[in-house]
Amino acid sequence: MNKRNVHTFVMRFLEAYDCTILEKSPSYVTAKLSPEADREMTGRPYYWSFVERTGTPAETMTYKFVFDPEQMRLDAKSKAASTAVKNPPNPGAPAAPNQEQAPDGSSDSILGRYFGFVPTTITARVPQDDVTFGSRRLEQMFSIVRERGKFVHLFEEPFPTGATYHAALVYDTWFCINYKVELACDRKRSEIHSLAIQLNNGEIRENFHKHLLTKGLSPKLPANSHILPDTISLTKAVNLLETTLERKISAYDHRWADEANEQHRSEIDRVESYYNGLLLNAEPDKRDEIETQCRNRLREIDWQHKPRIAVSVINCGLFHLTAGRSPRN
Repeated sequence: MNKRNVHTFVMRFLEAYDCTILEKSPSYVTAKLSPEADREMTGRPYYWSFVERTGTPAETMTYKFVFDPEQMRLDAKSKAASTAVKNPPNPGAPAAPNQEQAPDGSSDSILGRYFGFVPTTITARVPQDDVTFGSRRLEQMFSIVRERGKFVHLFEEPFPTGATYHAALVYDTWFCINYKVELACDRKRSEIHSLAIQLNNGEIRENFHKHLLTKGLSPKLPANSHILPDTISLTKAVNLLETTLERKISAYDHRWADEANEQHRSEIDRVESYYNGLLLNAEPDKRDEIETQCRNRLREIDWQHKPRIAVSVINCGLFHLTAGRSPRN
């Protein structure tokens, strides 16, 4: 994941959480968090419990997220040098007024008299976090997205925008599951399968995520619309999608598994031969220790070389897509 990917992800994350962008550049972005983002990211449960109990308006935090720390330092140096050139020191300028004198020159302030200089302007410190790949803050964002994006419920937006329709929009309901398939032995190959089933007629489509990328989607049901009733339950839909995925994987060329089994058997024979030789010549009080080492090593070989296929669900969702419409511009 390069810097551009990180930059795009963070900006989309802030936009999705309705954060206010105060300043941005290719190397960093300064954003005032929305209440929802502040709850998720800042770890201030006591503050938010106080806000909920008292009804006090929430004051969210402002953060600077740095995509390229080195470039930001170079930019800061360049800006400071440019400012110094534009505003050189003036030896003939009058000295600053005594700190005990009030700003209007009439008399010194009480705080200034007893405590010395008292600043009249307080500048809030803006926390700064690197969001480079592998950083703590970026991992936190990934975790939030994984947790909040496990299930979505979206509607296709009418297109083109502003078109009017004689009849109500009719929506079909598609249930989509994104699966991760891992084929593993001493090597690993990962695949993502996006399968969807229409809950009205049972049609199943592959690569459904790519199909969704061509659609405008919204969490709100458009006005003047109608959703066709489902005839397939979610439980049955899950079973049908799993059966489809299983059938698809079964059709693979599984010679890789046969070769892995041969390697697995070879490694087991080698390790057993080694430890059997040790046991023949071992003292009685050492035999238990050697047998334990042998069992541990065999478990490691199983984990490393035994072929296996693991399937997991990344996320899923219900998508209401238009079944038919008659627009009139």
